[in-house]
Amino acid sequence: MVICEAAHGEVINMDVESNQTSEIPESPVTLEHIKHRIVVMSGKGGVGKSTVAANLALALGRRGYSVGLLDVDIHGPTIPKMLGVEDEKPQVENNKLVPVKVSENIKLISIAFMLPEKDSPIVWRGPMKSGVIRQFIGDVEWGELDYLVVDLPPGTGDEPLSIAQTIPESYALIVSTPQDIALLSVRKSINFAKLLKMPIAGIVENMSGFVCPHCGEKTDLFKTGGGERAADEFKIPFLGKIPIDPQIVDSGDEGTPFVLKHGDSKSGKVFEELVSKIEEFVKDVGA
Repeated sequence: MVICEAAHGEVINMDVESNQTSEIPESPVTLEHIKHRIVVMSGKGGVGKSTVAANLALALGRRGYSVGLLDVDIHGPTIPKMLGVEDEKPQVENNKLVPVKVSENIKLISIAFMLPEKDSPIVWRGPMKSGVIRQFIGDVEWGELDYLVVDLPPGTGDEPLSIAQTIPESYALIVSTPQDIALLSVRKSINFAKLLKMPIAGIVENMSGFVCPHCGEKTDLFKTGGGERAADEFKIPFLGKIPIDPQIVDSGDEGTPFVLKHGDSKSGKVFEELVSKIEEFVKDVGA
C-alpha cells in the first residue's frame, strides 16, 4: 500500500495487516514561505477541533489570505470529507506533493488522500507518524502562504510534539467544550504549549449552548463559560463561543463548507470574529 511519495522519489509503504513499514527518509523542512502557523489542538477528543480548524482556514480564505490546511489527525482524518474533496488525490510535480485545492486560496493535505480505501486503518507507531508529519511539511509544495492551519489529533502525544518541534514559531489555538471534564484536559494543552514555548492565540469554546430554531430558547447542554474561566485563569485570550448549530453538522456530513454556505449565520459570524482576533494576535506577537 503506497502512502506517500517523498521529495527525492522515495516511497513509503505500509502493510496494514502486518504493521511492517519502511523507514522514512529525513526531509529538509523550510518554512520561510509560510508567514503564520496556527496549530489547532485539544486536550481530548470529541470537542469539534477539526470543525474549528477547517472553518477557521475557510474564514481566513474569505478575507483574501492564502491558506494551507494540514490535517495530521493520522488515525481519524475527517477534513477532506468536511470540505467535499475526499475523492481528490494530490499530484506529484518535480518530486513534490501538490496539495488539493479546496478553493482559489485554500490548499489541503491529509493522510486521508493517501489511503487506498476510505476505511483503511493507519496502524503505525510513533516514529512513523512523526516521519510522515515531517514529510507533510518538507515534501509538500505549499507555495507562499499567509497562514498554515494545522489540525492535530487530541492529546499531548507524538503528533503534537512532532508538530511543535518541526514547525517552530507556531501559535496554539485550543478548542474546548464548556463542561468541567473537558476543561481538565484543556489545562494540560495549555501547559503543553507553555512547556514547548508556543505562544497561545487563545481558547475557543465550542458547543456553547443550543438555540432552538423553533422557539428561540437557549439551552446550555454542556454548561457555559468554562472556556472563558480557563482563559481568565491562565491569562490567555478568549476567542469566542461557537453554539451547537445543526447547520454545522449538516455541512460537515454533506461536504459543503459551513463558513462558505452559512457565513452570515450566527455561528458563521463567530468564525469571522475569530479571524479578527487571530489577526490582532499575530500583529501583537510580531510587533
